[in-house]
Formats: sequence, C-alpha cells, structure tokens
Amino acid sequence: MGAAVAAPGLADVEDAPIFVPSGQFVTFHDFVSDAAGEGLMYRFRFVAPDISPAGRGLTFVEVADDMVHLCQFYAVPKVSEVGPRPRQIVVSLMERAIDFGESDASVTQFFEAYSVQDGLCIWELF
Repeated sequence: MGAAVAAPGLADVEDAPIFVPSGQFVTFHDFVSDAAGEGLMYRFRFVAPDISPAGRGLTFVEVADDMVHLCQFYAVPKVSEVGPRPRQIVVSLMERAIDFGESDASVTQFFEAYSVQDGLCIWELF
C-alpha cells in the first residue's frame, strides 16, 4: 500500500476549490504514491461533498467527466512537480475526507484510473 506524501506544489493549493464539469466544487485532499508490482502509480484524492446522498447525490455517471477533467487539468500538470512519470494516475472522489486505505461504508467514493499518453489522460480498466 502507498503512503500519503506532501509533494511539492500540492500542499499550497489543498484548500482551493476546483470547479468541475458536473457543476460541483471539489477540493484537493491528498496525494498518494504507490509503487506496487505493476509500476509507479500516483493517486490524487479529492473531497466532493455533492456525491453524498445528503448533498446533491451525484452518481458515478454524473461525475465521470469530473474525474477525467481532474486528471487532465490538475494531475497531469502536477506530475512533473511530484517526481518521476507514473505508469498510472488514479483520481478519487470522496464525499468527505477519510484516510487512504480506510474502509467506511458510510462514505461514498468513486475512482478511475488513467494512463498518460502525449499529455492526455486515457481511461484504463482499474
């Protein structure tokens, strides 16, 4: 399992709201680097209260474009600030912040994985 790291350039914008295509605002929560068996993976985790049933209750389908957007316009520009190029970028949305690896059935979470080719996020099966 990876470890959350304070990566250069990421801590300064942690609380800045990010407007995404679904119309919600999300905030960067943390960055986790994992070098498991298949190579380096960077996880960018965001808090998205509108995916909560108590909020707008946005579904996975409604936020899928948000995750692509966050990969393309948030994660990819940050990769050069973080370190070596990863094999995969994972974007996670959670209704409220929980520790990486923690299981809490009461917290809605969505995630998608992408490879980066020619500066573009390409969806991958996760």
